[in-house]
Amino acid sequence: MAAGVHDAHRHIGALPAFPFYGGPAIRADLTARETVKAFLADLDAEGTERTLVLPNYGVPNPEVAFGLNELALEAAQADERVRCGLWISPKASDAERNTAALALAGEDGVAALKTSFLLGGAADDEGCLEQLGRMFAAAEQHDLTVHIHTSPGGASDIDRIGDLVERWGDDVRIHLVHLGGGMSGHMKLIGGRFFDWIERGKRVYSDTSWAIGFAAVWLVAEIERRGIGHDRILFASDIPWGDHAGELARMQAAVKDGELGRLFLRENFEALY
Repeated sequence: MAAGVHDAHRHIGALPAFPFYGGPAIRADLTARETVKAFLADLDAEGTERTLVLPNYGVPNPEVAFGLNELALEAAQADERVRCGLWISPKASDAERNTAALALAGEDGVAALKTSFLLGGAADDEGCLEQLGRMFAAAEQHDLTVHIHTSPGGASDIDRIGDLVERWGDDVRIHLVHLGGGMSGHMKLIGGRFFDWIERGKRVYSDTSWAIGFAAVWLVAEIERRGIGHDRILFASDIPWGDHAGELARMQAAVKDGELGRLFLRENFEALY
């Protein structure tokens, strides 16, 4: 049991079976919770003290993730341990769905807006700028954090996601999920880009979910060497796509029992969410 840990990224809702990557229809999110009661029971079992919950997403049907916004909001309003993020699409075809989602941005319990390019669009796609602009404007208006998926290659690569940091990172807090995602993302962010953005005043944050084993140790070493970034990293499980025990063990091994452990596992969440 990891009492007192704050989890800055996990999901609620289960996805329908889908034939990913040309294979048979499958359901891989076996630890997904479809009710608030089951979701809160997981927090109890883990000893998770506070969390940010986001709609589950991943199948190319926009109704699925948008349809889970209300469930995420219900969880946030049911228990004081929980804050939520709302799913927002970068795609022009989802403009009306975004309007409905953004109408909830001022509700009690909402702390973030979540987007990803896994289901289409790109940060450098002119066709996405209007919806992205709406999202960042709402985040600024309601003092919310924008939560963005990163992964290596394609539209989620940090080279392209970085356009959002450059465009909006002065005015809005941006949480780059997965520390850039994979080897190339880790190398680019920890090797300099993340710290360069901080020094330039960008309001940028990240978490170590999905991080390759070496990354958290290197990240801690770079924070200690540079003397910045200690207030920008959070613990995240990404359940059901990550596992709480494994993610926590990796972070605890990197931070030991010192000040960074308190910041990453608790205090940075309290400041951000």
